Amino acid sequence: MPVYFAPMEGITDSLYRRVHSACFGGVSKYFIPFISPTQNLRLTPRELVAVLPAHNAGFFAVPQVLTRHAAHFLWAAQALHDMGYGEINLNLGCPSGTVTAKGKGAGMLADLSALERFLDEVYSRAPLRVSIKTRLGYESPGEWDALLALFSRFPVSELIVHARTRSQFYTGTPHRDVFAASFSRTSLSLVYNGDLFTVQDCRDLHSRCPGTHALMIGRGLIANPALAQALAGGQPLTLAALRSFHDQLLSAYRAAYPANVVLGRMREVMKHIACCFDSPEKPRKAIRKAATLRAYEETAARLFDGHALLENPHFTA
Repeated sequence: MPVYFAPMEGITDSLYRRVHSACFGGVSKYFIPFISPTQNLRLTPRELVAVLPAHNAGFFAVPQVLTRHAAHFLWAAQALHDMGYGEINLNLGCPSGTVTAKGKGAGMLADLSALERFLDEVYSRAPLRVSIKTRLGYESPGEWDALLALFSRFPVSELIVHARTRSQFYTGTPHRDVFAASFSRTSLSLVYNGDLFTVQDCRDLHSRCPGTHALMIGRGLIANPALAQALAGGQPLTLAALRSFHDQLLSAYRAAYPANVVLGRMREVMKHIACCFDSPEKPRKAIRKAATLRAYEETAARLFDGHALLENPHFTA
């Protein structure tokens, strides 16, 4: 089954995507963390770096767009089409309060009439394929039937469903029963997202929902960067591969960013990776508290040298 790497703001930037794709296989699509066009109708320098085709060469990349204005979305769609992209993703899933307060991301799920007008304009004029990443509803999974019926009216290239509501954020149990019931109600290609941390998690989901078109994985792939590779029948995560990936990522960040940015990004990545080792509590705390790159590197070295990789490495909250 195809595996998509979820866009994770502050982690899966262009350097991370390039290093990951060079070190591990199994990922069919890398989704680029969202760009958010405004009335200025131009990409910020950071957004341009993220979506430049040269920075996404060698793997299939899909830009994601976050906006509540159809005109802004269509401007971004044309700009990305002109860069050579054939697909973009509409973000209707971000639960952040600063995003939803502006009626963007998962905030759009609260007003079906406005969402319908938005989708009418987007799908009648977009110059490329448009997929959607959504949640089951704003407050309740009971909203999903109406949302799914609305999405099914449009030529959505793929419907990626994070099986939680906006109000759940990333806590609580995903409503996999609601996702499983969706296949009889739509002909759209459905992609599952939510708490896939191990190969067995992925196989269980596919067994329960054999019609699932693909799986999107975020935290599980950050923690175990070989997860998609192992799911595809390749080599599971090894300590040597993980350390090589870490060192290449650190080197790439050092060459591109000032030390404080490198430190912040590596701490965020290693917060997840540390889950894959035995007795990770002390290393995770030390990584979080590292105030300099030197302190971080010493802490990371102690983790790699002094802790064993779990037999079934996976993310834990």
